[in-house]
Amino acid sequence: MKKKSLLLIGLLSIVLFVGAQTADNKVAVGLYLGKNEYKGDIGNGIFNFSKAAYLFGGISFATYISPSFDLSFQGNYGDYGYFHDSGLYGNIFGTKYDGTLSLHYKFNNGYFLKEDCKLSPFLEVGFGLAGYGTESQNGVTQTNRIDKNGTDFITPVAAGLKYQISKSLAVQYKFVYNFTNKDNHDKIIANNNYDVFAEHSLGLIFSFGSAKDSDHDGIPDNIDKCPDTPKGVKVDSFGCPIDSDGDGVPDYLDKCPDTPAGAAVDANGCPLDSDGDGVPDYLDKCPNTPKGVKVDAAGCPFDSDGDGVADYMDKCPNTPKGVKVDANGCPLDSDGDGVPDYLDKCPNTPKGVQVDASGCPLDRDGDGIPDYLDKCPDVPGIAANKGCPEVKAETKKIFAQALQGIQFESGKDVIKKSSYAILDKVVKVMKENPSYNLEINGHTDSQGAAAMNLELSQKRADAVKAYLTKSGVDASKLVAKGFGQTVPVADNATAAGRAKNRRVEFKVNF
Repeated sequence: MKKKSLLLIGLLSIVLFVGAQTADNKVAVGLYLGKNEYKGDIGNGIFNFSKAAYLFGGISFATYISPSFDLSFQGNYGDYGYFHDSGLYGNIFGTKYDGTLSLHYKFNNGYFLKEDCKLSPFLEVGFGLAGYGTESQNGVTQTNRIDKNGTDFITPVAAGLKYQISKSLAVQYKFVYNFTNKDNHDKIIANNNYDVFAEHSLGLIFSFGSAKDSDHDGIPDNIDKCPDTPKGVKVDSFGCPIDSDGDGVPDYLDKCPDTPAGAAVDANGCPLDSDGDGVPDYLDKCPNTPKGVKVDAAGCPFDSDGDGVADYMDKCPNTPKGVKVDANGCPLDSDGDGVPDYLDKCPNTPKGVQVDASGCPLDRDGDGIPDYLDKCPDVPGIAANKGCPEVKAETKKIFAQALQGIQFESGKDVIKKSSYAILDKVVKVMKENPSYNLEINGHTDSQGAAAMNLELSQKRADAVKAYLTKSGVDASKLVAKGFGQTVPVADNATAAGRAKNRRVEFKVNF
């Protein structure tokens, strides 16, 4: 019994010593109940549950090495034996105690199963020692065919299944097949066929310590995706600083923590404002506004008169609503007369024509004929005379008298004195009507050569012009033309007709 106590004390000491060496102080202690099974020269009791149950108790320690491996030490103590059905060799019965150090491979290592998987299979392989003893009842030692002398070196190979109930508690089943280097504990040595034994165990695994947490955010380093989080910063389940608005800038650095989802942000977590107008890009309908331009809530430059041209470009910022404007925001002026179309009552005025406030050409004399077409802009007239007054009936009468009243010496351009009276009347008409432009047309009959007649008619027209000019008529108002015999008004075959064709005509032009 003293030997058993020393063994248990030794096992516990090893547990405490190894646990202190873990990098993150992650340790686990297991308590087991199980069944020992014999296989040797007497028979095979492995997985033979019809035989007597040789129970044992055990304690284990495991320390974390990596996501795939743990290092474990386990010590067991309990009954050991085998009852042979035929009784040919007799039966064995006693006690067995063993201790093993094993490398434990976990399948919940992130390769086969997730690390946080609750149900995980595992494999073990290791080495250890096993010893044997006899039972005592009522103070009497019971020896039943078991050799308790010597210690076996054993190689355990194990497989099991672990279910994690919580972070600190798990339940585990394990089957261990132990190879030994001896063949004498059943007191039968045959052909160097070493005895082996197996163990079925069911245990509770208690985890202690805490994983390493370099940044002290409450998330162990082995699952912390942001292991350098500043002290005091709130983190999520992955150990990363909380980013409430999901903009990529953690809350502790985010100066705009309520940015809408999807909005592009700057290094401070605030929505980008590319044109610096105070309206973030995700709300800005005019993202390229020039710097310094005032904008509305939509980020667009103000357009006070609503003409589609922003105020900063609008040279006519007070255009009435609905008026069409040019690129400068000014009302259209199609004819370029300075009066915008929306006010222009004469929108097609020729270029350069002076207009009134309504955009219509000036008409100083109010005769309905605009000044730019009116040959007599200061005297009311008629359209037929290009704005000049209608030629008076008296004037027409004088011009009619002049047709035959102006006489020349035969074959010459010398005006007869008898013609002066009618010419003086023409002078008077011209002085009284300074707007008149008088055309003096000379004509002859068909007597004589045509060329001579043309020359004679021109000279006679010039002679009349000279008389009128000498009498005070403005020479610029007079034009003399000779037509010779080309424009007859009567038949040149008769003397009366030829007399009518020899004439001087006066024609008023405007």
